[in-house]
Amino acid sequence: MKAVIMAGGLGTRMGATGIPKPMLPVAGKPVLERQIECLVRFGITDITIVTHHLGEKIARHFGDGSRFGARVSYFKERTPLGTAGALFKMKHDGDFLLINGDIVFDIDIDFFISCHNRRRGLATILTHPSTHPFDSALVKTDKDGRVTEWLPKTRPPSDYQNLANTGIHIISPELVESADIRGAANLDKDLLIPAVKTGRVFSCRTFEYVRDMGTPERLAQVTRDVISRLPEKKRASNKRTAVFLDRDGTINAYKGYICSPDQIELIEGAARAVKIINRLGYLAVAVTNQPVVARGMCGFDELDAIHKRLETLLGGHGAYLDGIYFCPHHPDGGYEGEVAALKCDCLCRKPKPGMILDAARDLNISLADSYMVGDSPSDILCGRAAGCKTAFLQCGSKSDPPEGAPVFRDLISFAESLKSHGGSI
Repeated sequence: MKAVIMAGGLGTRMGATGIPKPMLPVAGKPVLERQIECLVRFGITDITIVTHHLGEKIARHFGDGSRFGARVSYFKERTPLGTAGALFKMKHDGDFLLINGDIVFDIDIDFFISCHNRRRGLATILTHPSTHPFDSALVKTDKDGRVTEWLPKTRPPSDYQNLANTGIHIISPELVESADIRGAANLDKDLLIPAVKTGRVFSCRTFEYVRDMGTPERLAQVTRDVISRLPEKKRASNKRTAVFLDRDGTINAYKGYICSPDQIELIEGAARAVKIINRLGYLAVAVTNQPVVARGMCGFDELDAIHKRLETLLGGHGAYLDGIYFCPHHPDGGYEGEVAALKCDCLCRKPKPGMILDAARDLNISLADSYMVGDSPSDILCGRAAGCKTAFLQCGSKSDPPEGAPVFRDLISFAESLKSHGGSI
């Protein structure tokens, strides 16, 4: 498969002068060079770089690409053609990778390609939770990963699942051929969003490292991440580590049975704690008993809205959850309006470890190197049953911690301790 890298941006927000934005150094190496290294590692060696602003400096650095193990060609825009206009002036022999030139990534490209080939879509976009969802394009998907709605950066305020386009795509020539465009074009507005209605645009979610460096602050953070080798640590080929988090009383304030989004209120410091967990390279995974569903107090749609509210509040602070696992069951009957099918003694309700075991299977998690954190003895017992390390939070807890459980005041105390000990307590 060939790759096209869009590297013609002006870098206005970066204040870059005399250097193309994709050539800005991250830990001493240009962003574009880091992208090509990852592509070559997975056998993607036929690469076209689309240039405009100071494009000659890009061509001078990479030449024909042989020094980097690749065959690099260039498409020079005489006038700016936007984020997709150049695609209509190029020949495409088959599906191709399309990559924004201002992102640093370390991903399993083979997995991404197999995800695309399995669905045979017009386009597959690589998605992940964003550290800045409030100014990112987000998508909604169905259970099969089909994109059902595209939420642009300029969307009206609303709660959302934090699932953002990373800027890495696989595009079918059929998508390009279906649009009658002769000049400048916007990839999202002119190609991807109109194609959503065909049902042939898909999301492939990644938990690996993909970050844009489009502002000075983000460039500084990406540089720190690279120096700490975070992109390598998050590779799919490595076993991941996670911090499993109880929800009520740990992330959001305990208010009894929560049945509507407006009841979600973050505990002070909780978003900052999740952000620390994110930056340390742990997956942040919520595991929560939700008997309100079995009791008939709250349906699955309402629970989904509650979790979107939680993700929105965390996203406003630059924090995100990599997954939310919930148990909708309850073993006892006799409640008015209860859902009989969900009244059972299941394997997922804490203190049983089912949710953690499911997440470990789905996300390739090393349980022995992970933590279960919560404010209830059942959280600790659940973590122990799964083989995790544990941490008991005193905030709002009405119970004593199980014997031998490390105790912290609240989630931010745990996260700061984790950080001060170099990522392991």
